[in-house]
Amino acid sequence: MDISFQLYSARNFPPLDDVLGRLATLGYKQVEGFGGLYADAAGLAASLRKHGLSMPTGHFGLAQLRDTSAALKIAETLGIRTLYCPAIPKEDRSQDESKWVELAETLAKLGETFRKAGFGFGWHNHDFEFVPTAGGRLPMDIILETASNNDWEMDAAWVVKGNQDPLAWIKKHGSRINAVHVKDIAPAGQAVDEDGWADVGHGTMDWQALATAIKTQTNTRYYVMEHDNPSDVDRFASRSLASVKAWK
Repeated sequence: MDISFQLYSARNFPPLDDVLGRLATLGYKQVEGFGGLYADAAGLAASLRKHGLSMPTGHFGLAQLRDTSAALKIAETLGIRTLYCPAIPKEDRSQDESKWVELAETLAKLGETFRKAGFGFGWHNHDFEFVPTAGGRLPMDIILETASNNDWEMDAAWVVKGNQDPLAWIKKHGSRINAVHVKDIAPAGQAVDEDGWADVGHGTMDWQALATAIKTQTNTRYYVMEHDNPSDVDRFASRSLASVKAWK
């Protein structure tokens, strides 16, 4: 497995080129992009090359993915090999089961398109996929079952935030998981200024047990570090890398 870094974690610490340089100095070899970075894909690609970094995976919003030719051009420019849809807007998150089936069908069709072009494609979860529909089904089940050929980039901490056990989901759908977001949850009442998230290995997640399950029950290639709102991105990047190296 390779260690990567989700650049969303560094969005509040410009300039990005400086962040990329510091990540490379720490020992990161891969980073993961997100939709807000792709306006100047050629410039970003040059910055990655400058620092000896690659971007094998990337997040693309649903609107970006619908323009498949543009998404493919971005992926080709940046060297992205697997595209993940990371979420849908809050206003589209409904208890209407048919809306989730419709989304899953769209994701299935997108997956077919990107795979035909030689790319991987999948879904990246948050917690809202674990809120039952009016009919009692979980949107995450609908997405995985309806878009049965797509991959899953599991965000284990968001699974926990969704009141689910990530180990159970790994056991059930491990063959679908080919990347994992590695993040941690601070103890209750702590890290309020960081939205309750923690550096990896410094929170409440049992990452040692998760790492064992990920290694033995999934097809995960990338461990992608993420913190949704770090107060110090260098601290997060360095401490989290040290934690992962200790149990990887």
